[in-house]
Amino acid sequence: MVEEGAQRLSRNPVAAVDCGTNTIKLLVGDLPDVAVREMRMVRLGEGVDRTGRLGEEALARAFAAIEEYAAILAEHDVSRLRFCATSATRDAVNAQEFSDGVYARLGVRPEVLSGEEEAALAFAGAVRNLAASPDAPVLVVDIGGGSTELILGDTAPSAAASMDIGSVRLHERHLRSDPPTADEVAACVADIDAALDACPVSPADAATVVGIAGTVTTVAAGVLDLPAYERTAIDQQVLAVEAVHATVSRLVAMPVSERLALPYMHPGRADVIDAGALILSRVLRRTSVPTLVVSESDILDGIAWSLV
Repeated sequence: MVEEGAQRLSRNPVAAVDCGTNTIKLLVGDLPDVAVREMRMVRLGEGVDRTGRLGEEALARAFAAIEEYAAILAEHDVSRLRFCATSATRDAVNAQEFSDGVYARLGVRPEVLSGEEEAALAFAGAVRNLAASPDAPVLVVDIGGGSTELILGDTAPSAAASMDIGSVRLHERHLRSDPPTADEVAACVADIDAALDACPVSPADAATVVGIAGTVTTVAAGVLDLPAYERTAIDQQVLAVEAVHATVSRLVAMPVSERLALPYMHPGRADVIDAGALILSRVLRRTSVPTLVVSESDILDGIAWSLV
């Protein structure tokens, strides 16, 4: 998707790339104005939980997307580029192969973020976007393909933690049937709960919960029953937590074919949305808040703002 007609920027544009387990995203903008916002579903972390390596097919998909991004960057006079990589490349033994491929195509090497760095950038991107000042403390929930970040704070993070639970990782580990069996769902929930039990950030401390990234925004589209995925219709929505739980239950019970038929569902997310949605639901179960705030701005925006 290209925003604002993809106009050529004339002042001091920056570019940010967020490379996660499931997606690679690009933002180009003279902030706060955004000219380009793109996403490719490449499943870079496919199989990493099992093998410890980035697969050859996954690397090929990622490099193809990065080559498309290189062409977009060439169309804009970008002053600075920051490429951040998250869970999949933290875990892979052949991460250098990925780093070399990025450098060959973009002229920069990816920064492999620590969990703490990832959390701080996600919080900055999410909270800066909010139109209304939220009640503090604010809990930002960032569910990725390989990890989930919980970040608690006011204007800046005061506590943050990264857990090795994500939509791709837990789907591959537990939800092998289509649709998942009750035993598979129970095993997935137990894994999520164990991670939350060990997490130093308690969702119970939150006065406001802000959800970001594709799992949350897709669940939000389901709650809203949108006829198509529409970023502007999802951003800043305040959803009843009980409606979120109900939508999660429906998505988990569906076979992949039914999820693919949902007009708001990205085909690259349909198979793993079950595990990601369960993570969201289990986090919300530990809060006392009645609503979930959804933000379409996330770590990608945080990366971009770090360059300003």
